[in-house]
Parts: sequence; C-alpha cells; structure tokens
Amino acid sequence: MFDAVRNNKRIVQLFLLLITLPFAFWGVDSYVKNAGSGGELASVGGAPISQLDFQQALREQQERLRSTMGENFNPAMLETTEARKAVLDNLINQRLLALDAGQRRLSVSDQQMRETIAGIPAFQENGQFSLPRYEAVLKAQGMNQPVFESRLRNDLALKQVLGAVAEGTIVSSASAERVFAVQFEERLVSEARLSAQQYAASVKLADGAAQKFYDANRARFEIPAQVRAEYLTLSPESLAAQLNVGEAEVRKEYDAHPERFRKDEERRVSHILIQARKDAGEAALKAAREKIDGLLERVKANPADFAKLAKENSQDPGSAERGGDLGFFGRGAMVKPFEDAAFGLAKEGDVSAVVQSDFGFHIIKLAGVKAEQVRPFEEVRNEIAAELKKAEAGRKFAELAEGFTNMVYEQADSLKPAAEKYKLAVQTSGWFARNGKAPAPFDNEKLVAALFSDDSLKNKRNTDAVDVGKGVLVAARVVESKPAALRPFDEVKADIEKLLIQEEAAQLADKDGEKKLAQLNKGDAVPLEWGASRPVKRMEQGFPPEVLRAIFRAPTDKLPSFAGVKLPGAGYVVFRVEKVSRPSATGAEDPRLQAIKQQYARLLAEQDFSAYLSALRKHHGVKVNAAMLEGSKEK
Repeated sequence: MFDAVRNNKRIVQLFLLLITLPFAFWGVDSYVKNAGSGGELASVGGAPISQLDFQQALREQQERLRSTMGENFNPAMLETTEARKAVLDNLINQRLLALDAGQRRLSVSDQQMRETIAGIPAFQENGQFSLPRYEAVLKAQGMNQPVFESRLRNDLALKQVLGAVAEGTIVSSASAERVFAVQFEERLVSEARLSAQQYAASVKLADGAAQKFYDANRARFEIPAQVRAEYLTLSPESLAAQLNVGEAEVRKEYDAHPERFRKDEERRVSHILIQARKDAGEAALKAAREKIDGLLERVKANPADFAKLAKENSQDPGSAERGGDLGFFGRGAMVKPFEDAAFGLAKEGDVSAVVQSDFGFHIIKLAGVKAEQVRPFEEVRNEIAAELKKAEAGRKFAELAEGFTNMVYEQADSLKPAAEKYKLAVQTSGWFARNGKAPAPFDNEKLVAALFSDDSLKNKRNTDAVDVGKGVLVAARVVESKPAALRPFDEVKADIEKLLIQEEAAQLADKDGEKKLAQLNKGDAVPLEWGASRPVKRMEQGFPPEVLRAIFRAPTDKLPSFAGVKLPGAGYVVFRVEKVSRPSATGAEDPRLQAIKQQYARLLAEQDFSAYLSALRKHHGVKVNAAMLEGSKEK
C-alpha cells in the first residue's frame, strides 16, 4: 500500500489539496470524535458538524488565504454562499475519509512512523533528525510525543486510503500517444487584422449620445468616499520592542535547559543488507543468514573491501551504490537493533557481528563519530533573548489587551491617552476608500467598516479595538474625510465620446471581419494584408485561449482554411491555416509522452476521487442543513 503512495505521490498530493487536509498536527480522530457544539450544520454517518466546527474551519481557510494572497486577500470572498459551501464540503470530505480509514483498520508500522518523523524538515538539524528539536517543536505546538505520533499515524493511514485510489489510475500507451499527437500538433498560420481604429472615421455619434451614456452609467463616474486615519497597533511584536532582557536572565534560561542546546552524539556507518522479513519463513531466513555470514567472513578477511562488497551484494538500494554509506545519524533515527549495534562499536573501522532487524540481516561498519556538542552561550545569547522577549510580550499582551480595548472606547475623542499609557506610536494612513485596496491594517473589513460608520465619520470618535488577525489589535479614528462625489459631465464628456466611438468602430470591424471570413470560406478572393506565417502550437504561450481555440478548430481536410476571432473592443482578426504537423513521440521514454501520461493520470485520478467521495457519501449518509448554512457567516 505504501508503494501506491510513493509511486503516485503527485496524485496523492492533489487529493490532499482538494480536501485541504490539516491532519498532520490535528489528527484524523479529532474529525470523527469532536462533535462540537453550537448547532448542527451537517452530519456525516450520524456524527454532527457543528457551527463551531465550521467557524473554526472558516477561520483556518481565511488564514491560509491571507498568507497566500497577502495584500490581495479580501475577507469578503469567504462570505458568499458558494465559499461557505466549499468550506463545509471540505469538512464533510475530511470526515468521510476518516471514517473510511477507520473502517478499513489500516495500520502503520513503527518503522514507517520512524522514517516519516525523521524525514520531516522541522525535526532536523543539518539535514539529520534531532530528538531535542523534535521535542522542542512539539512543545511549541502544545503537544507531547504520544499525542503527535498517534495523530500522525492516523494521517499516514489516511494516505493509504488515498494511495489506493491513486493506484487504480492507469493510462494506456495508446491513449497517451493520441493525446500527445493532439497536444503537440503544430499549425502554420498567418493573420490579417481589422483594427477598430480603421473604422473610427466612419463612426458618427448621435446627438446627445454622451449625455445619455453619462446619465445611464452615473456610478462609473462616482469618486467613492475616502478617509485618512490615524491608528494604534497593540501586538506582541510592538510590546516585545519595548522589553529589555538582562544578561543574567538569559544565562539563567541557558543553564536551566541545557538539553535544548545540546547536540547528541552522531555516528556515520556503512552497512551491507541482505533482505529477509522476520515472517519470511524458515527456508528464506536460513538462506539470507547463510549469505550474510559468508559476507561477514569476507569482510573479516579483508576489511578494506567493505565498500566493494556492499556495492556488489547489499540489497539496500538507497546505500549500495555508495558502498553502503548511510551518513551521520543520531539516536532514534534507525530501528533499535541497528541503532544499538551502531552505537555499540568502539572506534572507527570496527565491524559488527550480524544484526537482524525488520528489514533483514546487516553487517555494520563504523565510519565516523561526531561527539556530543553543546552550543556555547555566546552563540545562542541573542536567540534566547528573543525567545524570552517573545514569551514575555505574549504574557503582557494578554494582560493589556482588555485595558487597551476599554481605554480607546472610554476615551474615544483621542488615541493619545492610550498611546502614552501603552507606549505606542500613533501612525497615520494615506487616503483610501472603503471598497478600495488599502495597505495593512486597513485591509481588514471589520476595521474599515468601523472607520466608515456614522460615529467615526461624523463624530471623529475612535473605533473599537479590532482584532485584525494573528492576535493584533488596532484602534483607529478618522482624521479627514471626503464624501462620495460625481464627476461633472463636462469633465468626462470627451472620454465618453472616445469610448463610444471605440465601441461602435469595434462593432463595424467585427461585422466586416465576419463578412470577409464567410467569403474566404466560400473560396472567394478577398483583399487582405496577411502577416508573415508562423508556427503555432496548441499549448502556445502568449495567445489568448479563444484565439488558440479558433485556430485549432479550423478544418484541416482542405488547406488553407480560415478562422476568425473578435477582439473585444479592439477589432477582428482572421487566421489562415496553411499547414498542419502532428509529431509522434520518439519512444516510450520520451519525456513529453511521460509528462502527458502523468497529466492524464491526474485528470483520471480527480474523476476517480470524486466518484470515490460520492460513494462514501451514499454509504455513510450525509445531511446538510442548508438554511443554517445560509446564516453561517461569522459574526
């Protein structure tokens, strides 16, 4: 099963993206057992999805989009019914997959767990797994090892489910070759453009056309209301900047937690492996043991041949080509019998007796030792000081947040009292509109809505302290405001006339272009200025999709053939297809053919995955409270 996951890694990743799974740190069982509270929005297999579950998922999706889109993120995009339904569908899919993994009783071995944990970059130092770092990261997440490993085990079980779907996706060579011929088809094309500008002189606007357009589209000429604001930001970061940490305090932290700054001993070994599962049967185990015993005798007779023997005989594909070299590793990175033997060797060059593990039989040679190291105080002083500041700032923020909120509300005529008390700088924004793009923190809808309220605009009172995300509180007040205004007709008349002429000229170009195209398709001679011929591929970059569609929909039974496309507002273009080439793959290993197979497999996998989820919905039963979903906007 894990081969399916490895061999179809891209497809499994696609599935994980489709359902936005945060399982690695939250666990499959939390989705099944956490019934939540606050009203049942949906149910999966009889287990409810509450309003609280949904709002938590909505906030997580909001943070993901905020981190991805940056200043382009608008919280309003998650307030539509379609967006809320997509979030709920993700929750439902997560529950369904968790139920299916549980019913299949999928298991994950200890060795698979160890390999997965050791391969997580967050748990590594210098490319190697670090137990102290592992423990520190989990502690920072508020978890211990048993909880994390239980949840990770569930996550890996779920990936087995996804791997099973991916494993069933098969693309035949014949299908891939047909797609290859179509995708890499090339057409030799020339074009003739009928630009709108050519027809502009023929346009005569009706009397009063500009005024009529102005009256019908007044909203297009409105200048929205704008404000300029001053604001205060209370955050752990702003508080940390005010803090000083003494040398004695830093030293105390260093001395109190020596394990954090200790790098355990690491060893570099090479090994020879003869594979044999412990349940392989007596005959297979005996044959493997005899072979490894023979290799051990040869190593003892000539230790310098170890690398050569490993390359020729080891059945570990990952290290055999390197003469059995496994690099440096610390305790906890290898299975226990192997680790005990590796750390039991006394000096470089020593060779172990035969060691049996879950993988088979090993001969281990010690190639290097990195003694335990402790990072000196001078090296970590600034790091510890920053951590202490951050921790203290977090505590201080929790203590001050309520007071800050109360003060900006109670002394609403000015931000200065709060600025002085909490040692914060009053900052001033530029002009921005309510529905325009504004820099942080005014990219937050709640804060902007508060600034454009009547109380803020008319009375110039402070807004409430608004949480703009990531534990940051912002209070603001309007310094200046400009009401919405309509640009006068005389100011925009020339622009309107230019726009109307352009539109009518484009319509004339479209009409003439379609007429000429019809004549060409009949075989008539049409005087057009054709540009130079150029090859165009179906996946050509730089062409609008509608242009490529027109070119490749043109018939090829008789050449030249013709196609035409409207260029909105710009005119019409006629294409002449002069030659068609359909290349063949150079062989089964052609990288382009392989890429098409992967793309085709992903497409089929998406379809299979969708069908799989539909079947799970029918099997487990899914109910959705549509009326409650409509009212599920976060307050």
